[in-house]
Amino acid sequence: MNQNILVVLGHPNPNSYCAQLAETYSEAAKKSGDSVTLLKIGELNFDYNLNHGYSKDKKQELEPDIIKSQMLIQNADHLVFVYPSWWASMPAMLKAWIDRVFLPGFAFSYQKHSPFPKQLLKGKTARILITMDAPTWYYKWFNRSPGVQLLKHGTLEFCGIKPVKVTYFDQIRFRKQNTLDKWIKKSERMGSRGE
Repeated sequence: MNQNILVVLGHPNPNSYCAQLAETYSEAAKKSGDSVTLLKIGELNFDYNLNHGYSKDKKQELEPDIIKSQMLIQNADHLVFVYPSWWASMPAMLKAWIDRVFLPGFAFSYQKHSPFPKQLLKGKTARILITMDAPTWYYKWFNRSPGVQLLKHGTLEFCGIKPVKVTYFDQIRFRKQNTLDKWIKKSERMGSRGE
């Protein structure tokens, strides 16, 4: 069954390995019949600061690229996030985009007398493709996967998106070209299956 897929590239460098993974995934998904949008955060124009938090009194104006991002998420069946682990988390621009896009009233809403939100993005699934220089075991066991925890549990699942699957590409700096090429093929396979 064909689906709408939103691929979010969270690396600012358009020539990065993350960009190759995102573009390969996108092209493979298109060839299999899915409708795909590749959203490159580095090309968007928006204020990185959530200036008033979630204040009811002062609302921050949503720039056209933030409105477009919300529409793309709303229309997507499956979201794919591709980004590098920097300082065990994610690039600042991706975190800023999350802060500005996943707002109350769009992604979730607070409920009186409950610590649990009303999840407004139910029915969608997601995949995280994360690159890093560290070994996966070090990132998981010593760092405790902070970037993945933030995105998977703290954002996507909080808003009702699940399951969220994670694929790690580790020790990028030290890998030989044949391994990097093999991982590009892996991204292509995932894209062709829409997973």
